[in-house]
Amino acid sequence: MEVPGMVSFYCSLVDAKGQVAKLIAVNSEGFYHLEVTVKGGTHTMFVPVAQTALYFAKPEPNIESDSSFEVER
Repeated sequence: MEVPGMVSFYCSLVDAKGQVAKLIAVNSEGFYHLEVTVKGGTHTMFVPVAQTALYFAKPEPNIESDSSFEVER
């Protein structure tokens, strides 16, 4: 997961249903700091972590089960 990164988010407080945004940070007060394009302009938005679902637009790389990747224990 890279921050900043492009995400889609869902938050009923701002009526967002799959809204595309750039996740800038997750602050210690419990908010996602997002940059959202609305009507052609970029706006900063803070939405609560507890009431927001988001996923990164770029999927995580697949790790092959037969690769040489090992977990050190």
